[in-house]
Amino acid sequence: MGISENGESFGELIEHGGIYYKVPGANPKEALTALIGFLPRQEAIQNETLLNAVLEREALMSTSIGRGIALPHPRNPAVSKSEDQFAALAFLEHPVDWNALDGRPVDTLILIVSASAKLHLHTLSKITFFCQQDAFLKLLKKRVPKEDIIKFIKDTERDWK
Repeated sequence: MGISENGESFGELIEHGGIYYKVPGANPKEALTALIGFLPRQEAIQNETLLNAVLEREALMSTSIGRGIALPHPRNPAVSKSEDQFAALAFLEHPVDWNALDGRPVDTLILIVSASAKLHLHTLSKITFFCQQDAFLKLLKKRVPKEDIIKFIKDTERDWK
């Protein structure tokens, strides 16, 4: 399934970026360094460049959205073409203090890499919707296999249409 100009599905973004389990790190920098190190090699952006952009954004304000979830992302678009966008879901080995407003440590990351501010907001709205769904949150807490997560996301998105 191709990536459309108005933003692909969250399921496609996750398939492109991957799902990672037991990501190590005692703080946000270590966790983000480990996650970005696990990503498949991207032609559109080098891992070191991406890491620096994500850490720079994180220094401005925590990307934790509460409930143990953070949505790290670069402040500005990190890739130039929509087909190079991705999201990566990571389950941390140990909860990390992410300076969350609800005070809860973060155990789940959803890294967002977008090609434009419009596409970033589109993706962010989808992720925010999912993060408000009890069924999705239960899948994350149980750390179910990646196939189950992707199936849930795609089935939910299919129901929107």
